[in-house]
Amino acid sequence: MSKQSKRDRQRENREARRQYLEALEKRRRAFKTVRTLAIIAIPVIAVIAFMSLSGDDNDKKTKKVSPPPMTIDPTATYTATIETTKGTIVIALDAANAPTSVNNFVYLARKKFYDGLLFSRAATDFVIQAGSPKSDGIGGPGYSVAAELPNSYVIGSVAWAKGGADAPGTAGSQWFIGTGENITTLPAEYGIIGIVTSGLDVAQTIEGFAPPEGDGPLTTKVRITKVTITETPASTATSTTSTTTAAVAP
Repeated sequence: MSKQSKRDRQRENREARRQYLEALEKRRRAFKTVRTLAIIAIPVIAVIAFMSLSGDDNDKKTKKVSPPPMTIDPTATYTATIETTKGTIVIALDAANAPTSVNNFVYLARKKFYDGLLFSRAATDFVIQAGSPKSDGIGGPGYSVAAELPNSYVIGSVAWAKGGADAPGTAGSQWFIGTGENITTLPAEYGIIGIVTSGLDVAQTIEGFAPPEGDGPLTTKVRITKVTITETPASTATSTTSTTTAAVAP
Protein backbone atom coordinates (compact mmCIF):
# COMPACT_ATOMS: atom_id res chain seq x y z
CA MET A 1 0.00 0.00 0.00
CA SER A 2 1.37 3.41 -1.00
CA LYS A 3 1.95 6.08 1.58
CA GLN A 4 -0.85 8.19 0.05
CA SER A 5 -3.35 5.34 0.30
CA LYS A 6 -2.33 4.72 3.90
CA ARG A 7 -2.86 8.38 4.78
CA ASP A 8 -6.27 8.36 3.05
CA ARG A 9 -7.28 5.25 5.00
CA GLN A 10 -6.21 6.80 8.29
CA ARG A 11 -8.15 9.96 7.48
CA GLU A 12 -11.27 7.93 6.73
CA ASN A 13 -10.89 6.04 10.00
CA ARG A 14 -10.55 9.29 11.94
CA GLU A 15 -13.64 10.71 10.23
CA ALA A 16 -15.63 7.55 10.95
CA ARG A 17 -14.51 7.62 14.58
CA ARG A 18 -15.46 11.31 14.84
CA GLN A 19 -18.93 10.61 13.44
CA TYR A 20 -19.34 7.66 15.80
CA LEU A 21 -18.36 9.77 18.83
CA GLU A 22 -20.71 12.56 17.77
CA ALA A 23 -23.58 10.11 17.41
CA LEU A 24 -22.71 8.58 20.77
CA GLU A 25 -22.67 12.02 22.41
CA LYS A 26 -26.05 12.87 20.85
CA ARG A 27 -27.56 9.65 22.22
CA ARG A 28 -26.01 10.35 25.64
CA ARG A 29 -27.48 13.87 25.71
CA ALA A 30 -30.87 12.61 24.56
CA PHE A 31 -30.90 9.91 27.26
CA LYS A 32 -29.89 12.45 29.90
CA THR A 33 -32.72 14.78 28.83
CA VAL A 34 -35.30 11.98 28.96
CA ARG A 35 -34.02 10.85 32.37
CA THR A 36 -34.14 14.43 33.70
CA LEU A 37 -37.68 14.92 32.44
CA ALA A 38 -38.68 11.63 34.03
CA ILE A 39 -37.16 12.68 37.36
CA ILE A 40 -39.02 15.99 37.19
CA ALA A 41 -42.24 14.38 36.02
CA ILE A 42 -42.45 11.87 38.88
CA PRO A 43 -42.71 14.50 41.63
CA VAL A 44 -45.09 16.55 39.46
CA ILE A 45 -47.33 13.54 38.97
CA ALA A 46 -47.12 12.77 42.68
CA VAL A 47 -48.00 16.37 43.55
CA ILE A 48 -50.95 16.34 41.15
CA ALA A 49 -52.17 13.07 42.66
CA PHE A 50 -51.73 14.44 46.20
CA MET A 51 -53.55 17.64 45.29
CA SER A 52 -56.36 15.61 43.81
CA LEU A 53 -56.68 13.50 46.96
CA SER A 54 -56.30 16.53 49.20
CA GLY A 55 -58.94 18.38 47.25
CA ASP A 56 -61.39 15.51 47.71
CA ASP A 57 -60.55 15.36 51.40
CA ASN A 58 -60.90 19.11 51.81
CA ASP A 59 -64.22 19.00 50.02
CA LYS A 60 -65.38 16.41 52.53
CA LYS A 61 -64.08 18.40 55.46
CA THR A 62 -65.62 21.66 54.32
CA LYS A 63 -68.91 20.15 53.22
CA LYS A 64 -71.61 21.66 55.39
CA VAL A 65 -74.71 19.94 56.72
CA SER A 66 -77.73 22.20 56.99
CA PRO A 67 -79.23 22.74 60.46
CA PRO A 68 -82.57 20.99 60.98
CA PRO A 69 -85.80 22.76 60.03
CA MET A 70 -88.13 23.83 62.83
CA THR A 71 -90.31 20.78 63.40
CA ILE A 72 -91.44 21.21 67.00
CA ASP A 73 -94.41 23.20 68.27
CA PRO A 74 -93.09 25.69 70.84
CA THR A 75 -96.49 25.67 72.55
CA ALA A 76 -96.36 21.91 73.12
CA THR A 77 -94.73 20.15 76.06
CA TYR A 78 -91.70 17.94 75.34
CA THR A 79 -90.02 15.40 77.57
CA ALA A 80 -86.84 13.42 76.90
CA THR A 81 -86.45 10.09 78.65
CA ILE A 82 -82.83 8.97 78.49
CA GLU A 83 -82.23 5.37 79.45
CA THR A 84 -78.65 4.50 80.35
CA THR A 85 -76.81 1.47 81.60
CA LYS A 86 -76.94 3.05 85.08
CA GLY A 87 -80.59 4.08 85.10
CA THR A 88 -83.09 6.49 83.56
CA ILE A 89 -82.94 10.29 83.42
CA VAL A 90 -86.04 12.33 82.52
CA ILE A 91 -85.64 15.86 81.16
CA ALA A 92 -88.35 18.51 80.74
CA LEU A 93 -87.38 20.28 77.51
CA ASP A 94 -87.92 24.06 77.59
CA ALA A 95 -89.58 24.48 74.19
CA ALA A 96 -91.38 27.70 75.19
CA ASN A 97 -88.23 29.62 76.09
CA ALA A 98 -85.70 27.78 73.91
CA PRO A 99 -87.46 26.54 70.74
CA THR A 100 -84.31 26.45 68.56
CA SER A 101 -82.38 24.58 71.22
CA VAL A 102 -85.13 22.05 71.92
CA ASN A 103 -85.84 21.58 68.21
CA ASN A 104 -82.20 20.60 67.67
CA PHE A 105 -82.22 18.12 70.56
CA VAL A 106 -85.54 16.58 69.48
CA TYR A 107 -84.37 16.34 65.86
CA LEU A 108 -81.15 14.51 66.80
CA ALA A 109 -82.92 12.22 69.26
CA ARG A 110 -85.56 11.23 66.71
CA LYS A 111 -82.79 10.56 64.19
CA LYS A 112 -81.29 8.09 66.74
CA PHE A 113 -78.14 10.19 66.94
CA TYR A 114 -77.70 9.60 70.67
CA ASP A 115 -78.61 5.92 70.78
CA GLY A 116 -75.66 3.78 71.82
CA LEU A 117 -73.30 6.68 72.64
CA LEU A 118 -71.19 6.75 75.79
CA PHE A 119 -70.98 9.58 78.28
CA SER A 120 -67.62 11.09 77.32
CA ARG A 121 -66.91 13.30 80.33
CA ALA A 122 -67.55 13.49 84.06
CA ALA A 123 -66.37 16.35 86.26
CA THR A 124 -66.59 16.10 90.03
CA ASP A 125 -69.29 18.32 91.57
CA PHE A 126 -69.90 19.84 88.14
CA VAL A 127 -71.24 17.99 85.05
CA ILE A 128 -71.58 14.85 83.01
CA GLN A 129 -71.39 15.18 79.22
CA ALA A 130 -72.56 13.16 76.21
CA GLY A 131 -73.43 13.58 72.53
CA SER A 132 -70.02 13.15 70.89
CA PRO A 133 -70.48 11.06 67.70
CA LYS A 134 -67.53 8.82 68.61
CA SER A 135 -68.02 9.12 72.38
CA ASP A 136 -64.63 10.77 72.72
CA GLY A 137 -65.72 14.31 73.51
CA ILE A 138 -64.93 15.52 69.98
CA GLY A 139 -67.12 16.43 67.03
CA GLY A 140 -70.77 17.02 66.32
CA PRO A 141 -73.50 16.57 63.71
CA GLY A 142 -71.76 18.62 61.00
CA TYR A 143 -73.66 21.82 61.66
CA SER A 144 -74.34 24.22 64.51
CA VAL A 145 -77.31 26.29 65.65
CA ALA A 146 -77.60 29.39 67.82
CA ALA A 147 -79.37 28.12 70.93
CA GLU A 148 -81.14 30.32 73.47
CA LEU A 149 -79.22 31.29 76.62
CA PRO A 150 -80.50 31.12 80.22
CA ASN A 151 -79.88 33.64 82.98
CA SER A 152 -78.02 31.03 85.04
CA TYR A 153 -77.71 27.29 85.69
CA VAL A 154 -78.80 25.14 88.61
CA ILE A 155 -78.16 21.55 89.58
CA GLY A 156 -80.15 19.54 87.05
CA SER A 157 -79.80 22.08 84.22
CA VAL A 158 -79.29 20.50 80.79
CA ALA A 159 -77.42 22.63 78.24
CA TRP A 160 -75.32 22.44 75.09
CA ALA A 161 -71.56 22.05 75.34
CA LYS A 162 -69.42 24.22 73.04
CA GLY A 163 -65.79 24.98 72.28
CA GLY A 164 -64.09 27.84 74.09
CA ALA A 165 -63.71 29.80 70.84
CA ASP A 166 -67.36 29.30 69.84
CA ALA A 167 -69.86 32.12 70.23
CA PRO A 168 -72.20 31.98 73.24
CA GLY A 169 -75.16 29.73 72.52
CA THR A 170 -73.41 27.70 69.82
CA ALA A 171 -74.88 24.20 69.80
CA GLY A 172 -74.08 21.04 67.90
CA SER A 173 -74.84 17.64 69.41
CA GLN A 174 -72.91 17.53 72.70
CA TRP A 175 -74.78 18.39 75.89
CA PHE A 176 -74.22 18.26 79.63
CA ILE A 177 -76.18 17.88 82.84
CA GLY A 178 -75.25 19.98 85.85
CA THR A 179 -74.70 17.51 88.69
CA GLY A 180 -73.00 19.59 91.39
CA GLU A 181 -72.75 23.03 92.98
CA ASN A 182 -70.03 24.20 90.58
CA ILE A 183 -72.64 24.39 87.82
CA THR A 184 -74.09 27.50 89.47
CA THR A 185 -70.85 29.40 88.78
CA LEU A 186 -70.86 28.62 85.05
CA PRO A 187 -71.12 31.72 82.79
CA ALA A 188 -74.44 31.86 80.96
CA GLU A 189 -72.89 31.11 77.55
CA TYR A 190 -74.26 27.60 76.96
CA GLY A 191 -77.59 27.13 75.20
CA ILE A 192 -80.26 25.80 77.55
CA ILE A 193 -82.18 22.62 76.72
CA GLY A 194 -84.20 21.90 79.86
CA ILE A 195 -83.97 20.53 83.38
CA VAL A 196 -83.86 17.06 84.94
CA THR A 197 -87.18 16.19 86.59
CA SER A 198 -86.35 12.59 87.47
CA GLY A 199 -83.13 10.61 87.70
CA LEU A 200 -80.83 13.31 89.02
CA ASP A 201 -79.44 10.63 91.34
CA VAL A 202 -78.59 8.58 88.24
CA ALA A 203 -76.75 11.56 86.72
CA GLN A 204 -74.85 12.04 89.98
CA THR A 205 -73.97 8.34 90.04
CA ILE A 206 -72.49 8.77 86.57
CA GLU A 207 -70.59 11.83 87.80
CA GLY A 208 -69.06 9.51 90.41
CA PHE A 209 -67.08 7.85 87.62
CA ALA A 210 -65.00 10.98 87.08
CA PRO A 211 -61.25 10.22 86.89
CA PRO A 212 -59.02 10.76 89.96
CA GLU A 213 -57.91 14.17 88.65
CA GLY A 214 -61.55 15.24 88.80
CA ASP A 215 -62.42 15.90 85.14
CA GLY A 216 -62.14 13.73 82.04
CA PRO A 217 -63.23 10.41 80.51
CA LEU A 218 -65.22 8.17 82.82
CA THR A 219 -63.42 5.37 84.66
CA THR A 220 -66.46 3.13 84.01
CA LYS A 221 -68.29 3.16 80.69
CA VAL A 222 -71.89 4.38 80.83
CA ARG A 223 -73.93 4.09 77.66
CA ILE A 224 -77.15 5.71 76.45
CA THR A 225 -79.32 2.79 75.36
CA LYS A 226 -82.53 4.54 74.35
CA VAL A 227 -83.91 8.05 74.01
CA THR A 228 -87.65 8.68 74.01
CA ILE A 229 -89.14 12.04 73.04
CA THR A 230 -92.70 12.56 74.28
CA GLU A 231 -94.75 15.42 72.86
CA THR A 232 -97.95 16.69 74.46
CA PRO A 233 -99.77 19.23 72.28
CA ALA A 234 -100.93 22.33 74.10
CA SER A 235 -104.50 21.97 72.84
CA THR A 236 -105.04 18.40 74.00
CA ALA A 237 -104.07 16.04 76.76
CA THR A 238 -103.12 13.39 74.24
CA SER A 239 -99.42 12.61 73.94
CA THR A 240 -97.64 11.22 70.96
CA THR A 241 -94.41 9.34 71.49
CA SER A 242 -91.39 8.94 69.27
CA THR A 243 -88.88 6.33 70.41
CA THR A 244 -85.31 5.74 69.33
CA THR A 245 -83.51 2.52 70.22
CA ALA A 246 -80.08 1.00 69.95
CA ALA A 247 -78.48 -2.28 70.87
CA VAL A 248 -76.85 -2.26 74.27
CA ALA A 249 -73.13 -2.97 74.16
CA PRO A 250 -71.65 -4.82 77.10
